[in-house]
Amino acid sequence: MWKNAEDKKAKKKILIVDDEEDFTKLVKLNLEKTAKYEVKTENIGLRGLAAAKAFKPDLVLLDIFMPDLGGNEIATQLKNDRDTADIPVVFLTAVVRKEEVEGQSGIIGGYHFIAKPVDTEEIIEVIERIVT
Repeated sequence: MWKNAEDKKAKKKILIVDDEEDFTKLVKLNLEKTAKYEVKTENIGLRGLAAAKAFKPDLVLLDIFMPDLGGNEIATQLKNDRDTADIPVVFLTAVVRKEEVEGQSGIIGGYHFIAKPVDTEEIIEVIERIVT
């Protein structure tokens, strides 16, 4: 039992906020399959804000376009709340093209971006680069 508790502590906590439920399930399964991550998903922006406070993730993967509350607004609220201000946010979105992201070294407007479509290895590479 103690070993499992240690293993769980060592896992990086990732919160995925995206309105595409199938996408969040797939990314969650693929990240958890590595045994390096504990992943929580939310498909409604407002719930994502609450989840960030309760789950205290090491990193948030955040879509930009969502029906209730856009990713830009969520990121702003996270940064303006002292409980979540230090959580890195990575936009995971189809709004930008891979070429745009690569041309900016993955950072646009001070935020890390990953362009959809994306594979698990690319997500893991960004997570590992940001969360040490």
